[in-house]
Amino acid sequence: MIYDNAATDTAYFNTQPQVQVIAKSAQKHTGPFDGARGLSSKFFSLDSFTNKLKGITRQSSTSKCARSIRLAFQSAGAKFQSHPVAAADWGDTLKTIGYRQIKPSFDNPQDGDIYIIHRTQKHKYGHIAGYSGNSWVSDFKQRSYDVYKDKNVKYSYYRLAK
Repeated sequence: MIYDNAATDTAYFNTQPQVQVIAKSAQKHTGPFDGARGLSSKFFSLDSFTNKLKGITRQSSTSKCARSIRLAFQSAGAKFQSHPVAAADWGDTLKTIGYRQIKPSFDNPQDGDIYIIHRTQKHKYGHIAGYSGNSWVSDFKQRSYDVYKDKNVKYSYYRLAK
């Protein structure tokens, strides 16, 4: 199980809270998004995000990939008021904070790319990982993106919009 909450809390199966994300800048800005914006280079440090991922050196999972990715986002400037618990539910949150879904590009990942593995019968929470510039990282440093070793899993792939 891959999640961002206690494993015994079954109320979170197949649920997705309303996403509330705020990325703040020290710079004064005005307009319709005053005080809250999606992630952009002005409000989000891609270097801080990838450095946080590079700092994860575990070689095995703790079953908290969504928490790990969320903490990496927070270290880079994202302020989450609420967030999905299950890794499989992070797609809309990523879009809200400035990512766009693209065709999977595992052969040519870019710093900050994110992939999500959808729920399977064996993996009720799915999986999420980010590309650090060197490797795919979730709650552990992965050997590849193919952590489930199942050819039938479905992936969603996201890249920070420029």
